[in-house]
Amino acid sequence: MDLKELFTDDDAVSPVIGVILMVAITVILAAVIGAFVLDLGGNQDSAPSATFDWEETTKSSNDVAVATVQSGETIQDPGDVLSAGGSASSLALNGSPGDLDAGDAVDLESGGSYSSGDNIQIVWSSPDSDQSSVIGEHTWQG
Repeated sequence: MDLKELFTDDDAVSPVIGVILMVAITVILAAVIGAFVLDLGGNQDSAPSATFDWEETTKSSNDVAVATVQSGETIQDPGDVLSAGGSASSLALNGSPGDLDAGDAVDLESGGSYSSGDNIQIVWSSPDSDQSSVIGEHTWQG
């Protein structure tokens, strides 16, 4: 066997690369098809997007942050999916329970008084899973 011929003979390189590429494409296609068939992505609930206008007030000797929906998606059945977060102790709808649309408001009570700089949050929880997200936030100025 000639040593020069060993370095210049590349007949097997092209078929090996072709086989490797075909195996890689097959694996990728199998993974994509498997993800669709098994629904690995699942149906993730996404938090509604809404813009709130905040007002600070006092009701029955409790500090209250009133959050009024200015725009955004309808928040379905807020009695089950919204709660108070941060420094707020409770959340109550202003008006009748139901969907929360633009112009509707919620009260976030302190259970006493807020301090300047307290963080007040509206927390959305998915009715179908344990996923939750902060959809509104306000810092008490008082």
